[in-house]
Amino acid sequence: MKSVKRHLAVLLGATALLAACGGGGEQIDPFRPTRALAFGDESSVIRSDGTKYTINGVDSTTSAVTCGLNPVWTQQLAGHFGLVFGECNPDKLATPTARMYAAAGAKVADVAAQIDRQFALDGFNPKDLVTILAGANDVLELYAQFPAQDAATLGNAAQARGEALGAQVNRIVDANGRIILSTVQDLGLSPFAIKEKAAHADTDRVALLSELSRRFNAGMRLKIRNDGHYIGLILTDELMGTMSRYPTLYGATNSTEGACLATSLPPVCTDKTLVANATSGTHMWASDLLVSPVMHTNMANQAINRASNNPF
Repeated sequence: MKSVKRHLAVLLGATALLAACGGGGEQIDPFRPTRALAFGDESSVIRSDGTKYTINGVDSTTSAVTCGLNPVWTQQLAGHFGLVFGECNPDKLATPTARMYAAAGAKVADVAAQIDRQFALDGFNPKDLVTILAGANDVLELYAQFPAQDAATLGNAAQARGEALGAQVNRIVDANGRIILSTVQDLGLSPFAIKEKAAHADTDRVALLSELSRRFNAGMRLKIRNDGHYIGLILTDELMGTMSRYPTLYGATNSTEGACLATSLPPVCTDKTLVANATSGTHMWASDLLVSPVMHTNMANQAINRASNNPF
């Protein structure tokens, strides 16, 4: 009997130790990143002067652009963990804790070069909060080849580019980084797509842009090695689909038009240069292809949820 009790005590002690060490794959210790690294295109960018490719917020007294207002999704995610980009550093931290590699116009090939720069500098580690959103400029580049290239050929090319982005994500996985990865926006929902459909009778341009976006995302999602321990996936395309159909559920009223005046498009668009009755919260889109602060906030909420709850 004493022998049985001793064995039971050892077993219970081992079980307790396993639980304390995170046995069973649960996230025992919350993820607390020590820096953020943003890769991708203009949807993630804070420029050196603090402006962004959305509706910039302005000081109510001076009307000067204030970078902390109307933050983009990467900025909100980093801020949730107390991390600060040098491009918006009002407290003048000597060493900002977030790096901005994302750049306007970037395509998948450019993201590969952005990641190369970080590898050359000091690589990645398990306390890095990495964000990646790219593909919109690839989809638009392919779309511009229609109808010289048929839809099926362009769809295959879009999927190949999504796979190429997935391969870049896997490079960071192999380097032990922690990644919040966004699907590319559904560009078929954009004001640009609506205008293209109205201007062309050859095919449904809305459907074509949505299909190219879908194929890009399919390629990316098939390529990444995603078990939740390294990659937290946010489904921006699906979020946009729901918000487009039911904008009032997100506090918005318009999901088909850009809020910025045609004479003041991002990155110079501000709360003071909007179409009649528009605010940074009423419209899903800032311009024909760039999303508004209300969309950025909803993306950020998804990203924060993934970063906080995935077993990183």
